[in-house]
Amino acid sequence: MDRQKVGTMSQTTNLADILERVLDKGIVIAGDIRVQLADVELLNIKIRLLIASVEKAKEIGISWWEHDSYLSPKAKEFELSKENTKLVKRIESLEDKLKVKRGK
Repeated sequence: MDRQKVGTMSQTTNLADILERVLDKGIVIAGDIRVQLADVELLNIKIRLLIASVEKAKEIGISWWEHDSYLSPKAKEFELSKENTKLVKRIESLEDKLKVKRGK
């Protein structure tokens, strides 16, 4: 076998192993960015990044993507249903107010 192919296969296997471990265990990357001018803080950005498999994320209690209407069709349907219910209640309230005004 060609020496270059063996090196590439070894690197690929190592990369796959590393990726599998990271997704299985998870990894957190955290950092802060601060911009100050003459001891006056102008900007403060906190960056938190978690890399993990879906199963691992759910195991530690993270499942925001299930409730994000851009990522989940079910969440979009729920959001629309909630909005629809709210609008129906507003319409009913306005109709009741109109009935009261007409009745006077």
